[in-house]
Amino acid sequence: QVQLVESGGGLVQAGGSLRLSCAASGSIFSTYIMGWYRQAPGKQREQVARIRSGGGTNYADSVIGRFTIYRDNAKDREYLQMNSLNAEDTAVYYCNAVHPVTTSYNYWGQGTQVTVSS
Repeated sequence: QVQLVESGGGLVQAGGSLRLSCAASGSIFSTYIMGWYRQAPGKQREQVARIRSGGGTNYADSVIGRFTIYRDNAKDREYLQMNSLNAEDTAVYYCNAVHPVTTSYNYWGQGTQVTVSS
């Protein structure tokens, strides 16, 4: 059974920083593409960032230069360092893991709330 558990969300003032963590279980971590998505009230879920097993990354345009995704394969964890947060970053953030070939192997965490006060 694959499980993803996020932590690190909370309330922060605009301009502040947070680091989200995602702990993975189920022997999937090293080969899977790991990502972070977010969903704000009344909006569709959107991809924030993703990182491949080899370390290649992609970011949404809105977070380039402010967010950094990285992974620790030895600890089966991925992280999202978020700096210069603004009110538009307020959302529930979800950890995601997807197999690079068989994309039906696609798993989600339960989400963690990030609220940025202006």
